[in-house]
Amino acid sequence: MDLAQTTALAYAATLSLLGLYGLHRLVLLLRFRWPSAGPDQVRDPQPAYPPVTVQLPIYNERTVAARLIRAAGQLEYPRDRLEIQVLDDSTDETRGIVDEEVERLRERGLAACVVRRPDRQGYKAGALDHGMRSARGHLLAVFDADFEPGSDFLLRLVPRFADARVGMVQARWGHSNRDESLLTRAESALLDGHFVIEHTVRHQSGVFFNFNGTAGIWRRETIEAAGGWEHDTLTEDLDLSYRAQLAGWKFVYAPQVVAPAEVPPDIAAFKSQQHRWAKGSVQVCKKLGWRILVSRESLAVKLEALAHLTGNVGYPAVLLLALLLPLAGGLRSMLPDWVYLALFATCTLAVFAFYDRCQRAVGRPWHRRIVDTFAALALGIGMCVGQTRAVIEGLLPGTGVFVRTPKRGDGSGSARLYKAALKGLPGIELLLAAWCGWGMRAAVERGAWASLPFLALFFVSFAWVGWLSLGQFLATASTWRRLPLGRPKTA
Repeated sequence: MDLAQTTALAYAATLSLLGLYGLHRLVLLLRFRWPSAGPDQVRDPQPAYPPVTVQLPIYNERTVAARLIRAAGQLEYPRDRLEIQVLDDSTDETRGIVDEEVERLRERGLAACVVRRPDRQGYKAGALDHGMRSARGHLLAVFDADFEPGSDFLLRLVPRFADARVGMVQARWGHSNRDESLLTRAESALLDGHFVIEHTVRHQSGVFFNFNGTAGIWRRETIEAAGGWEHDTLTEDLDLSYRAQLAGWKFVYAPQVVAPAEVPPDIAAFKSQQHRWAKGSVQVCKKLGWRILVSRESLAVKLEALAHLTGNVGYPAVLLLALLLPLAGGLRSMLPDWVYLALFATCTLAVFAFYDRCQRAVGRPWHRRIVDTFAALALGIGMCVGQTRAVIEGLLPGTGVFVRTPKRGDGSGSARLYKAALKGLPGIELLLAAWCGWGMRAAVERGAWASLPFLALFFVSFAWVGWLSLGQFLATASTWRRLPLGRPKTA
């Protein structure tokens, strides 16, 4: 087999793998039924109010800690059955902010406390586990620092636990800064695909779905029965979700209850977040994949669980496709035009329709939907370099370090986090953009018109993400040089 045949075979195999994931998106789309807006099925005239502990895990969140604690203090629930725990692992001025805000809650008569540990063992999972040991609530509501739950959050979700089989109830994430930039619009659309379509279809179909680390409520008994919070992966929420459902607990999704939060405002923060999620999901697949396969769950549950947990395999496939695509333009005799077009429709148009549909469900007007959907598609492709690294790291031994997503206004404290997020040659995507640009020129010269849509999409995707990444790196490097922290030590 010569080089051309090998390239054609690898190209066809890569497209076929991506086509399978595209078909999966299409199946989810065809099964999607967005619940009509209406009254929650929770307004019991004589409701039961089980004790609830609200857990707020915080680590150096000086820009958002006060807002989160104040929002928790506004939650409507009988005060004698509500406890607020601030799980503060901070090492900076956040500690003073937390103490001051918690004291204000106490002055208002709320049962609020700060729980601190001598070290950060287990990171967020360790903090939640440590806090649960002293928590008084039968139910545990968790909110990350960048969330701002509505005052009726508990009143709308707690009644779902009237069914003793329910172990967790998840709300939908909102995006308070969605329209801040094209990047935040793309991020919001990507998240909506997960929360609007994937979660809804999985819940309605009776297959497994996951707690998303925040904006949800757990039954304490469920956590204990599933083995508790474990920190051998970077996605402790996904890990516990699958262990709990394998143990027989039922999960409920409440898409009409929305907890707003900010999506990462810049590409460095987004890459940091997505790297952790991708690496952690691979770790969970490695940890629980065989257990899922040999479980007594139905075939539908097993297949959907594996599709979910292996979804990040698509990133290495996209990267390989980007490397092969400029070479494939000369393979027309081996791959007819109709094959290109069919696979393009399966891999790309199905995904485009997927994200467009979720944007329609949340009420985005058509002119914004088109831009948001194209931007989401481009961002997903452009992220494949960093996400491939995350997938490889997830397959390797060890857990890694839990790096929280940098928040707006973190200043010098976030520089170390950005440094971790930007390692791996920031802007390397620009080289791939140049490679795809060469491929476009070669395709035109060869008359390989069917490959141009792919090449153009990849060129724009890599150019955009590479430009954002390089710009962020240069801006951050300039900030480091102006800070004492970034200056070299002198004798």
